[in-house]
Amino acid sequence: MATWDDVRRIALALPETTERGSHDDLPAWRVRDKMFVWDRPLRTSDLAALGDAGPDGPVLGARVPDLGAREALLADDPEVYFTTPHFDGYPAVLVRLDRIGVEELTELITEAWYARAPKRLAKQFRTTMG
Repeated sequence: MATWDDVRRIALALPETTERGSHDDLPAWRVRDKMFVWDRPLRTSDLAALGDAGPDGPVLGARVPDLGAREALLADDPEVYFTTPHFDGYPAVLVRLDRIGVEELTELITEAWYARAPKRLAKQFRTTMG
């Protein structure tokens, strides 16, 4: 399954991506200073809300285009994707990094990048990808 090295490699391969610490000084990847994926360990309030469903492995936070996309991911594979009350109303999902394959992770990170990249940069990248 996927690792932080995979996250780093995939994210940094996208145009104008930088790695810079998040608010907690944990790894986070940004496009033109807009965070699109980040290391998101669960907090005490998250663990209390999740109860026994709380994962004990690494957790990746990822932006999604909108709340509809978020709900689709959560419904599609609850063994991989989840959320906490902290993210209610926010277009992001949490990912059990040790349960997602590299191909699916690549798609998720790329879509997160598109959700945060400026329109012109995103269009330019789509054109080069064919």
